[in-house]
Amino acid sequence: MPNKPSVLITGASTGIGAVYVDRFAKRGHDLVLVARDRVRMEALAGRLRQETGVAVDILRADLTDVGDLAHVEARLRDDHSIGILVNNAGTAPAGGFVDQSAEEIARIVSLNAMAPARLASTVAPRFAQAREGAIVNIGSVVGLSPEYGSTVYGATKAFILFLSQSLHAELGSKGVYVQAVLPAATRTEIWEHAGKDVDKLPAVMEVDELVDAALAGFDRRETVTIPPLPDADQWTDFEAARKAMIPNFNQVRAAERYHSAA
Repeated sequence: MPNKPSVLITGASTGIGAVYVDRFAKRGHDLVLVARDRVRMEALAGRLRQETGVAVDILRADLTDVGDLAHVEARLRDDHSIGILVNNAGTAPAGGFVDQSAEEIARIVSLNAMAPARLASTVAPRFAQAREGAIVNIGSVVGLSPEYGSTVYGATKAFILFLSQSLHAELGSKGVYVQAVLPAATRTEIWEHAGKDVDKLPAVMEVDELVDAALAGFDRRETVTIPPLPDADQWTDFEAARKAMIPNFNQVRAAERYHSAA
């Protein structure tokens, strides 16, 4: 890979993805933009080509479409200049679980979980062979918070966190860096898709603030970056408690409490 690898970013036309495009361009990386909105991508690419001189390619794709997804996979597989994948594309459904159709649930799972897993699967073997490369997966604190009530969205983001942590465990020794970024409420268009008024939320982070913090975590090679969390020790303690349970899972009998009389 070149000294500054190219970066492929999904959901690149707006919001978090568009700011990642801006920041990586200003760091001198060539870019591949993936999203459905070609007009917005063309405008963003034109501005950044003029301001930074980097090369910006556009792949118009709906990642819930098998053919479009395969086209993006082919680019990741064949273009060895791409050394960073940012899995950002995602959306949230409106209403609660009982209000959502099976088709809508399938679409959310396809975009938020299946597409990132397939894109990571496509590029990971090449990165591992080269012993370099980075995969950034945009999750959400909702994946840690079933109390928020965003059942399907939260489940897909819990998947993203597990995928990232497991990929880190599997690929870290092979020179591949994997980062999960967990935003809280951020001012993007996702709230319109979910049918919610972002201005009525108690605390909303601006997108520039979120991405700049995420990139600080990227530069530090954090496995999990949670920009809104003030006390990093809370995450450290959470991980320690989780890991402390693991040895106790290896049992041939159910725990005594399940044998006790009611």
